[in-house]
Amino acid sequence: MVWRRSRQSPKTPEPLIEPLPTSAPWAMRVELSRGRRYPEAPHPYRNEYARDRDRIIHSRAFRRLEAKTQVFTIRYSDHFRNRLTHTLEVSQIARTVAGALGLNTDLAETLALVHDIGHPPFGHAGEQKLDELMRARGSRFNHNLQALRIVEQFESPYLDFPGMNLTFEVREGIIKHSHDYTAAEFPYLAEYLLELRTPLEGQLIDWVDEIAYNTADLDDALEAELLDLGVLCREVPLFADAYAQIDTSYPSGREKLKFNAALRLLLDRLATDLIDATRQRVLASGIETVDDIRRAPHRLAGFTGDHAEGNAELKRFLFKHIYNDASITEDRDRSVRCLEELFLYYLDSPGSMPSSHEESVLTEPRHVVVCDYIAGMTDQFLLRKHREHFGPAAAASSGAG
Repeated sequence: MVWRRSRQSPKTPEPLIEPLPTSAPWAMRVELSRGRRYPEAPHPYRNEYARDRDRIIHSRAFRRLEAKTQVFTIRYSDHFRNRLTHTLEVSQIARTVAGALGLNTDLAETLALVHDIGHPPFGHAGEQKLDELMRARGSRFNHNLQALRIVEQFESPYLDFPGMNLTFEVREGIIKHSHDYTAAEFPYLAEYLLELRTPLEGQLIDWVDEIAYNTADLDDALEAELLDLGVLCREVPLFADAYAQIDTSYPSGREKLKFNAALRLLLDRLATDLIDATRQRVLASGIETVDDIRRAPHRLAGFTGDHAEGNAELKRFLFKHIYNDASITEDRDRSVRCLEELFLYYLDSPGSMPSSHEESVLTEPRHVVVCDYIAGMTDQFLLRKHREHFGPAAAASSGAG
């Protein structure tokens, strides 16, 4: 966001600085926001999306991301990404890409910072297990929908209203950045304009998320000594091309430094392609306003065909050689078994959860409350609770601890 000094008198209560309009006509301008569920007086020097960003950063749910696994546990190293450091990397890429496209960088950054707060312990494996447990009881679990519950219900630090009272566009982006929903299937989400697209700032998040974790997971895999550079170059030409360029320029360089340089080059090429491809689609479609973006027949953010395929090859490589490596799956499967056992224990043991959660059972089904409780746990807190209820021997037999 570009800022200029206001010419207003310093004696007035108006802001001392005011935002210039975002450069792209299809950017989401803060003055066009649909606002907050509960009206609030404007802040003297922070726009509404910047205020939302700050509320997210100061939330308990955001802090818990530090103790939630991304892919690798501290069994290998203290240097690996966790869910929080991953989120910070996503926000950096999101702000850069949005700025290059002339979009609202405050909104893009805010959506990046909030995009993972609904994740349960143990990453996507934990999410899949919770969804399986909930579907068996006629419900479901989705980390984006859980994030909306967090900001609207569970995080309530204010005296004047429940929840965090985020702007409409941030709440909308939480659920729509990576998935389209229908009002027929999700009637309780109908207020979020499900028949329309989210603005470009929201559409970017899923793509910058992939850029961040695909490149970071390669870096962490090398640190864990699980990465075969030769196989990576054979199976992912996009990386091989980047590595060849670095190797030509630095033939006698240290292999680790050449790998790091190639990875940075790969990230830069993916981000650049996302910027260029998205801009070209917007211009070719005749888009002129945010409303045009919303009413477009399909999402406009994304890679070109070549880079989309290269990114897909990278994802396939990671699943084949890294995510499904026995040393990772053993840790993951044992931890997820603890999650399942703890879920069933709380479900079948009235009075076993904290009083605030037990009180919620009076108004919501017990399995929903149990799911909310488990989803909010950090990895280590869940394992500690498992040991408390099942004993150290049970935890050891599950491989947790």
